[in-house]
Amino acid sequence: MAEEEGPPVELRQRKKPKSSENKESAKEEKISDIPIPERAPKHVLFQRFAKIFIGCLAAVTSGMMYALYLSAYHERKFWFSNRQELEREITFQGDSAIYYSYYKDMLKAPSFERGVYELTHNNKTVSLKTINAVQQMSLYPELIASILYQATGSNEIIEPVYFYIGIVFGLQGIYVTALFVTSWLMSGTWLAGMLTVAWFVINRVDTTRIEYSIPLRENWALPYFACQIAALTGYLKSNLNTYGERFCYLLMSASTYTFMMMWEYSHYLLFLQAISLFLLDTFSVEQSDKMFVPHKENGHMLKFLEVKFGLNMTKNFTMNWLLCQESLQAPSQDFFLRLTQSSLLPFYILVLIICFLSMLQVIFRRINGKSLKETVTLEDGRIGERPEIIYHVIHTILLGSLAMVIEGLKYIWIPYVCMLAAFGVCSPELWMTLFKWLRLRTVHPILLALILSMAVPTIIGLSLWKEFFPRLMTELMELQEFYDPDTVELMTWIKRQAPVAAVFAGSPQLMGAIKLCTGWMVTSLPLYNDDDLLKRNENIYQIYSKRSAEDIYKILTSYKANYLIVEDAICNEVGPMRGCRVKDLLDIANGHMVCEEGDKLTYSKYGRFCHEVKINYSPYVNYFTRVYWNRSYFVYKINTVISFQS
Repeated sequence: MAEEEGPPVELRQRKKPKSSENKESAKEEKISDIPIPERAPKHVLFQRFAKIFIGCLAAVTSGMMYALYLSAYHERKFWFSNRQELEREITFQGDSAIYYSYYKDMLKAPSFERGVYELTHNNKTVSLKTINAVQQMSLYPELIASILYQATGSNEIIEPVYFYIGIVFGLQGIYVTALFVTSWLMSGTWLAGMLTVAWFVINRVDTTRIEYSIPLRENWALPYFACQIAALTGYLKSNLNTYGERFCYLLMSASTYTFMMMWEYSHYLLFLQAISLFLLDTFSVEQSDKMFVPHKENGHMLKFLEVKFGLNMTKNFTMNWLLCQESLQAPSQDFFLRLTQSSLLPFYILVLIICFLSMLQVIFRRINGKSLKETVTLEDGRIGERPEIIYHVIHTILLGSLAMVIEGLKYIWIPYVCMLAAFGVCSPELWMTLFKWLRLRTVHPILLALILSMAVPTIIGLSLWKEFFPRLMTELMELQEFYDPDTVELMTWIKRQAPVAAVFAGSPQLMGAIKLCTGWMVTSLPLYNDDDLLKRNENIYQIYSKRSAEDIYKILTSYKANYLIVEDAICNEVGPMRGCRVKDLLDIANGHMVCEEGDKLTYSKYGRFCHEVKINYSPYVNYFTRVYWNRSYFVYKINTVISFQS
């Protein structure tokens, strides 16, 4: 018994010897431990090097393969290389079109300095408004892409659009590599990283919007946030040496700063992270001081959250329109079904429950005055004592809670889910924690934990390969077609017939496409981080309300608009959600519909403008002259001289 209890006594004596006699005995025991075979350290070192090398190779390869997959899928989806420049640009929808248009402007500028000046003092995009587009729209990605395109001589090798989307696809490769590394750091095995990437790609409908809107700020920013998470995970680990700690700290600082530059909403995500770190520090599990830069809150976002959570009621068009956006709705049943079919959700819930309960045990021990162990071994079965685990549990619960209310946040939360679930099933420590609670005695728990940490992810991986790999290959083989001839015809007409100084008015989404494809000035943009632009959007949308021709004319001329574009898709919209059509929201805001009384229409002496203007009778023809139309769009010239007809 004395020999079995010797090692723990030795550890305590090395920390704080009570006498010289103890020191001598410690020295004797240390000397007795020296005769170890010389090849053992080299063998262990080689094993560690091989493990790290294979893991890094797998992480980099996963990132590269994902980037190549995105490129191939994008090409097959849009037949991108076979299309004219105008047709390629139309694939950039809404706010994506605005971002890419500024990249084009930078390439057309005589110098980089001149291009930056024109963007920071931009008066050629929105009528009667000079904006600092770089700051207001976070155009740092476009600045970086444009200078790299010219500085590297890529203008002689590759078209600008391919260079631009290539950078974004490359960043997505970095994204999955960072998730791979984070899961690897937490579990200790790169097998967890492979499973993370597999779940991320299979569930990409819910993990990323890269397939639909390439230039979105989140597609530029989230890879840096993933790198920051990986660095923070390494930084929080207890067994990290000084050099590793410094490296993680520098990487964390650089990636945080870049993340803030790339996305105007980054401060919200950093705020959640700060809460997680604050709670981690409150539990006294990790004693370290952590930096977050304060950011000016967006007033309209706070008002939106008040309405979203039922703290306020409003008839305001902008607020109700935001509430009706699909990305701001609660997740649908299909969302949970998809995650369950890929086995991601069940394993995530299992891992989260075990880590959360273990974390609660740690907190109660701390409250009761029990000190935590400096080194947690596998046999202890206390995964909740690791500070990086506690941080990730808190963070994923915060993100998940918000994602249950606002579906658009799933693109931030689900990658986290992939990483955490993969870490858990590949971690012997998690299985050991479970077995400690179950008091398993029939089989040696450590052995079983090691077996399950290898067997479970292997079985999951094989089942995912069998079920989903053929689907991915089918997607790459299928040729899809992006067909929008009406929009192509509209843009062609504008470039050929409209005066260069003309200003166009219409829905913000269409105005973004016009800015990109033609370069003409518009009255509004599909951006929602500026109060003035939001007010403009609401005013221009009045073309789909029950307002008089004179009212609409006054609104449009107040923004110096020369042409008005009416879209049949909005005017005749049959929305899937009751009360969420643009014309319904306008009727509510204008008092032409009373929601409290069963959506009854109230009297309006004017018909809906978008319908009435097509009939070509007075007074509409006095203010507006139709100059172009096709199946989807009607373009009206706004008369400068009004001649009233009977």
